[in-house]
Amino acid sequence: MTAEPTYRGFALDAETALALLQWQSELGADEPCLDAPLDRYAMPERAEAPAPAPAPAPVAAKPPAEAEDLVARATAMAAAATSLAELAQAQEGFDGIELKKGARNFCFCDGNPAARVMIIGEAPGEEEDRQGRPFVGRAGQLLDQMFAAIGLSRQAVDAERALYITNVLTWRPPGNRRPEPAEIAMMLPFLARHVELAQPQFLVLMGNTPCIAALNQQGILKLRGTWTTAFGLPALPMAHPAYLLRTPLAKREAWADLLSLAARLDG
Repeated sequence: MTAEPTYRGFALDAETALALLQWQSELGADEPCLDAPLDRYAMPERAEAPAPAPAPAPVAAKPPAEAEDLVARATAMAAAATSLAELAQAQEGFDGIELKKGARNFCFCDGNPAARVMIIGEAPGEEEDRQGRPFVGRAGQLLDQMFAAIGLSRQAVDAERALYITNVLTWRPPGNRRPEPAEIAMMLPFLARHVELAQPQFLVLMGNTPCIAALNQQGILKLRGTWTTAFGLPALPMAHPAYLLRTPLAKREAWADLLSLAARLDG
């Protein structure tokens, strides 16, 4: 029976080993060191690694003509909708996007459609896919806290203090990968009609994907904080809450953006 490894008298189980590694990382140790010098020239040469297995054939992209046909069909279906309910039914019924086959739920919107402020995010995550509503995971909780700080809420009945929320994509990409250009192109007619029917006064573009869709620009860290026009409305690009969770120092800039929005609302 093999004895359990120890470290300075402590049993070195998986949990303890991970804690030690994290502690060394916090101290700034970024290279492993041994108790005694290691002569790497005296070590036996490594055997050549076997040749890697051939990569699976990539999934063929839709031919340009077919993709254009799908965008044209999406545009016609979106234009035919005369209400948000009809638009949701049309978009959910659109079968040209492959994401629909792997997602659990259709995520159309949340909040008050009469709100002055409409937030456009990127795509549903795991929790959004489970509940069928945008921004309900950790990033959504932070979003609620952020906008509550300037008196706005998706639960508000009063349109002056309400939020209306949607995403560029209404189906979750597998593994939360970035939306592909063809997917954005197919969903753009529905998004444009969504904004037209909701009739907000201001748009907040949360993250890179809505900037690509609405502005044909990317680089959210350069775009954020500068008012622009999207779908014919004043629009403010902001960093996505998921980025703020990973980069807490960026919350200061997000607060400045929120104050800019509050000033517009009060102006």
